[in-house]
Amino acid sequence: MKKYIQLHPSDNVLIVIDTIKEGEYIEIDETEIYIKQSVPVGHKIAACTIKPEESIIKYGVPIGLATQPINKGDYVHIHNVKSAYIPTYTLQTTFIETPKTLKK
Repeated sequence: MKKYIQLHPSDNVLIVIDTIKEGEYIEIDETEIYIKQSVPVGHKIAACTIKPEESIIKYGVPIGLATQPINKGDYVHIHNVKSAYIPTYTLQTTFIETPKTLKK
């Protein structure tokens, strides 16, 4: 039985549905992969090699960027991914300053 699912055909991460333990071997695309770090249910592993600054794709959409090389089968989480989200409230806005003594 597989211990992961792929949510969308274009995803480069797989979602763990049965805890994968450190030292275990799993098969991804007919390749046996050694798992270096335990991965809990609901977390992600790489479906393929992901290069630094490459998008992490889940649900068919980018959810972040790799901060380092991620090998097929590696645990994908906050230690090797950064957000690519830039909220609008952080964008610089230009304000016009008006004189404080302006009278009508």
